[in-house]
Amino acid sequence: MDVLTTAILEAVRNQEQPTKTVLSSLLAIQDAMGYIPKQSMEVVASEVPDTTVNDVWSVASFYPNFKFEPRSECTVEICWGPTCHIAGAMGIFDEALNLLGLQSEGKTSDGSVELDFNTCLGACAQAPVISVNHHLIGRVTKNSLKDAIEKSN
Repeated sequence: MDVLTTAILEAVRNQEQPTKTVLSSLLAIQDAMGYIPKQSMEVVASEVPDTTVNDVWSVASFYPNFKFEPRSECTVEICWGPTCHIAGAMGIFDEALNLLGLQSEGKTSDGSVELDFNTCLGACAQAPVISVNHHLIGRVTKNSLKDAIEKSN
């Protein structure tokens, strides 16, 4: 068994909750590795009873927060849920695109920063909200966005 498959298997088997599901297994893998390698589909299907590889892919592809390639060193997520949208998230997103030299979501040309929309970061009272390397920042302005990206990069 190769090193990657062993790491995937450990993530699935070392979950804290007693019942392991496809979703909990995929979350455990992404938490442990930062992304979900393609080999994960077969491992999860073999570890979760009565589950096929197609079942695992259907869950993995349903959730937009699952990533199937290694993430950049710096990840920036901009919430575009209703509250953040009303509070100006689109202006923040446009500014992030400008700061990073991007046309849309994705990685910068050097691969150092990855920008994504997120349907909900769970902090509506602090809208608009971003996450930089999984740290929430609320009441974001164009200036605080620039500072957050520069500090994390």
